[in-house]
Amino acid sequence: MLDESNTKPKASRRSFEGPPKASRRSSNALTSVFLKALKKADPPDNTKRYFDSLGLFIEARSNGGLYWRFKYYFPKGKERRISFGVYPEVSLKEARESRDEARALIRRGVDPQAQRQAVMASEAATGDTFEVIAREWHSKFMADKSESHRLRNLRLLERDLFPHIGSMPIAEITPPMLLAVARRKEDTALETAHRGIRIAGQVFRYAIATDRAERDISQDLKGALPPARKGHFAAVIDPDELGRIVRLMRSYPGTPQVTAALKLQPLLACRPGELRTMLWDDVDLNGAQWRFILTKTEQRHTVPLATQAVEVLRTLHPITRKSKYVFPGARSTTRPMSDNAVLCALRSMEIPKEKVTGHGFRATFRTLLDEVLEVRPDFIEHQLGHAVRDPNGRA
Repeated sequence: MLDESNTKPKASRRSFEGPPKASRRSSNALTSVFLKALKKADPPDNTKRYFDSLGLFIEARSNGGLYWRFKYYFPKGKERRISFGVYPEVSLKEARESRDEARALIRRGVDPQAQRQAVMASEAATGDTFEVIAREWHSKFMADKSESHRLRNLRLLERDLFPHIGSMPIAEITPPMLLAVARRKEDTALETAHRGIRIAGQVFRYAIATDRAERDISQDLKGALPPARKGHFAAVIDPDELGRIVRLMRSYPGTPQVTAALKLQPLLACRPGELRTMLWDDVDLNGAQWRFILTKTEQRHTVPLATQAVEVLRTLHPITRKSKYVFPGARSTTRPMSDNAVLCALRSMEIPKEKVTGHGFRATFRTLLDEVLEVRPDFIEHQLGHAVRDPNGRA
């Protein structure tokens, strides 16, 4: 199996020997065994292409993704390419079927890429489903929000709303339908249920403004769910108890990302969302500083890194350095780690939510630095990323 340079690909760091030679009985070169091995191998430093047959190939990128591509010539010998999805979501068999369909279009004098664009344009023109309008709303009105806020709202839409009402015309969704969707989260995550209704309401109001709905049905659901309870985040303020919990967290036998996050959360006193979306570009290991934009105030903020924090990050760097995130997700290196990853780890160690939460470490930081270490309160507030009213304190 050859790449585009017609040279044998080099073996990867995990002794990946490259694809097998094409069978004499078949013009197809790729096999399921090869693709599975390619998926498990370390990502290449530069993009590699492995051809199957009749223009179909798979593109291995440095981010770990494997992308199906089809190269063809249309019209008059002009080279074009079209995407068939990502492996393993799209199997070898499915990719070959898509290739054959594209070749059939070419034989009829139709450009597969132009055909796809026409279909997408047609769907967009008649796109009055909840999912189409919600994605349109998200792209327009979430563009200026923080990345963590955008991803949080998009995940709620994709996880909690689209599977149930996403394919329905928005004008046909009724208040009882939306309430039934929200009640799926009522027992386990009441605040998420309320937030789902609020976001759906914003989508409905956008649909009204674009003449695709007549009213915001979320307004009919006021009082339909119990009020979400608001309270302080659980925090440990006893030094001995804190030491016991920190030792337990440092011994957690999880993935490198989650293990590192557990070690850093008590050291940095940042918001959990700021930690899990930490970027390598914002970290200066030699200068022992982490500089980033606060999600609340959108101001530049600097966190000094203790020796222990630098050690944790240096250990993690070889593992996740190919992602822009210090803590990439388990399923995709292009997204940050799940906001539930640290909480799930805490619960797996039988540390109850009534005792410790990721956000609660900020309260622990504030209390112990003030009452035990006697650090100036304005210094503490600055390090927590809070605004300090005293102009001398700000300076």
